[in-house]
Formats: sequence, structure tokens, C-alpha cells
Amino acid sequence: MTGKILHEGEGLYGLPRALAMFAVALSVLLSVLDYAIANVALPTIARDIHASPSSSIWVINAYQMACLATLLPLASLGSRLGFARLCRIGLATFVVASVFCAMSHTLLELALARALQGIGGACIMSVNIALVRFIYPHAEIGKGIALNGVVVATGVALGPTIASAVLSVADWPWIFLINLPLGGAAMVAALVYLPVTPRSLSSFDLPSAVLNVVAIGCLVVGLDSLAHRSGPVVAVWLLLIGAAAFFQLARRQTGRSDPMLPLDLLAVPDFLIAFNVGALAFVASNFFIISMPFTLETVLHRSAVATGLLITPWPVGIVAISPLVGRLADRVPAGILSSIGLCVTGTGFVLLCLLPADAGNLDIAWRIAIAGMGFGIFQAPNNRAMMVAAPRGRSGSASGMVSVARLWGQTLGAMFVALTFGFVRHDPTLRCLELAAACAFGAALVSSCRLVRGRRLAGGNNGE
Repeated sequence: MTGKILHEGEGLYGLPRALAMFAVALSVLLSVLDYAIANVALPTIARDIHASPSSSIWVINAYQMACLATLLPLASLGSRLGFARLCRIGLATFVVASVFCAMSHTLLELALARALQGIGGACIMSVNIALVRFIYPHAEIGKGIALNGVVVATGVALGPTIASAVLSVADWPWIFLINLPLGGAAMVAALVYLPVTPRSLSSFDLPSAVLNVVAIGCLVVGLDSLAHRSGPVVAVWLLLIGAAAFFQLARRQTGRSDPMLPLDLLAVPDFLIAFNVGALAFVASNFFIISMPFTLETVLHRSAVATGLLITPWPVGIVAISPLVGRLADRVPAGILSSIGLCVTGTGFVLLCLLPADAGNLDIAWRIAIAGMGFGIFQAPNNRAMMVAAPRGRSGSASGMVSVARLWGQTLGAMFVALTFGFVRHDPTLRCLELAAACAFGAALVSSCRLVRGRRLAGGNNGE
């Protein structure tokens, strides 16, 4: 790739475009794949490091919290350092953190290494859509964003299968060590093929970035402390500090033309509804994704390998339905499509709750596949609704908030799973599936509010 600065809308063509997109796709695949693999390996990791099921959730939570806390500040930093450069920094951080994960012997060591991984993942995820906007000309940006979505879904789909394959022949540290060859390939591709993009000349708002990290970090750790009933006084103080930091952050961001924390977008009713639907839906998905491996291994007595394979129908269902949903999303309102999808997902979770104790693998798999297909129906229309609802010129902020809704929902979901494991003595995994179904149906109800709002707006327009 030449040193020529590529401007947004100009785009690349032919082989340079394909190679640049290959570099982006490989980077995104690395961050998504590792998250999916760690979910499936969680029961095995918990046993080996002698951690309780509720405490072991920090293997997931540390990654999610670090990614969520740094996503928006890193997106802002990327526009100043250069999107390609931040992607390379993220790849290097992710690979180094993977080595630390594999070398960990205690839950604390592993959680800290996973947090570093989360920061690396945030570097990648905060700039991947921005890079696509430079790689593709303005008229074809949709193709690049769609391809990026396929890569994310593919990473989620491959995760359980790869986890099963690795655990069948090696110990759990190897699920992190396999990141080294993939990360090395992604780094070479990013160094050679990613385009040079313009940099913003404005200064980076470091105080806001610090407030963002403090707010989210204190809130998540405080909630986790309450979930584990460890140090309630400290937990309350952490929550108060987090709330105060968030309030101060909101004050600093008010009135800015391009704020790091785009709270102004949440003042747009359609955007707010789509954001809440997305967050609640991912709470539901994490209730299922994190608790289901424990259900399969401890209740249904499946091996770690079988567990990974049985989780696979979830992402496969998402990938399988995505092409059809992609064609419908521009023609059918999100209030209809997303509500239907979430109801299907909720139904799949209810069917899993009704599994008999002697259920066969096929009986388990088709129920998970139904839930996955419903989730695939929900995602694209809801994400599109967020992007369309954002004012012109704010697509970057809207894209960041799409990721925030996902990460916030996943983080809360993991927290609620830990809370359920900590407080429920009888069959906590079944309670998690019941709560997953309740959250999915609740998200469908919130999503359907868009239809009522649409009718009111149409009625108002007719009245004029």
C-alpha cells in the first residue's frame, strides 16, 4: 500500500481493495473468535484454576468490561492517530495478552490478561467500520459493512467448533495460544495493506477518556461485588464513584459538536428504542451463551467437546438466516422484523427450558438453532434502525453506539448470570434460561413500541 492519504468516499478498487478488506476481516475475526472460544471453555477453565462458576464469569466479564470502557475513547483516539495505526496497536496488544492468558495460573492473573485482551479488541472494533468507509467508495460502503457483519457472524460460528477441537487434543491454554499465528498474519496484512487515512487535528480529550473508563469500570466492578456479596460497603462506594464520574462525563460532553460520549443521540426517540432493544437482546443472549455450557456439562452430562459442538447451532442459525434478513431489512420496518426475531429467540429459550433430562443431541441442537435464527432476524434490522435514526454526519458516533449497546448488554448479561449462580441454590442454569426467555420477550415488547410510534406519527401527519 502506498503512503498516499486516502479520503473518505474515494475508496480503493480491484486487488488493493480486496487486500485491505482482507486485513480488516482478519483483525475482526481474531477479536470475535477469541471471545466465542472462551465462552465454551469456561467450565473447563473454572475447574482447572479452582474457581467457582459464579467467580469464573470474570474470564468473560474482564474482557467485556475493558472493551466497553475503552471503546468510545479509542474510537476518538483513532481519528487522531490514524485508523490503521490504532488497528495495528490493537493487534499487537491482543497477541501479547493472549500469551499472558495462556501463562495464567489463577483467576486474577487470567482476568487481568483478559482485560488487556479486551483493550486490544476495542482498538480493533472501534476502527473497523471507519476503515471500511475509506476502503469502499461512498456508493458501495453498504457492501463493505455487510461483509464485515458476515465476518463477525462467522467468528461467532467457528468459536464453539474450534474450542471443541482444541479441548479434545490439548489443555485450555491452547485456546489462547492459537491466536499467535492468526494474530501474526493479521499484523502483517494490516502493516502492508491498510490504507493511510487523514488524521483529526483536534486534541484528544484525555479527561473525558479517563472519566469514561472510571465510570464504566467502577459501575461494573461494583455490580459484580454486589452479585457475589463480597464487600457491600466497597461495592456501594464503587457504584457512587462510577455514577459521579458518569455524571461529570455527561456534563463535559454536553454541547460538543462531536462528543466522545454521544448522549445526544439517545435524545432521538427511534435511536433510543433501538439502543435499548439491542442492549436487552444481548442481555438475553449472554444469559444463554454463558450458562448453557454449564447446563450441558453438569446437568445433561456432555463432554467439553460435545458442549462446543452443541452450542454451534446458535451462530450457525444466525449466519443461515442473515442473507434473507439482509434483503428484507430495507423493506420491512424494524419494529416488525426485530420483534418477530426476538419472539422466535424467546421461544427457542423456552423450548430449552423444557428439555427432558435424557434429551438427545439432536433434540438439544434444533432448539438452539431456532433461538439462533430468531436472533439473526433481530440484529440487522435493529442495527439499521439505529444508523438511520442518527442525524446526518453522525454515522461514526452511531456506529460506536451500536457496539456499545452490544457490549453493555453482554456485560450486564454476564453480571446477571454471576448473580443468578451466586443467589440461586437449586438449578441456577435453568433459572438463567428462564431469564433469557424473559429478556428476549421483553426486548420484543420494547421493539414493538416502534410500530405504535409509527402509527402515531402517521396519524399526526395525516391530521396536518
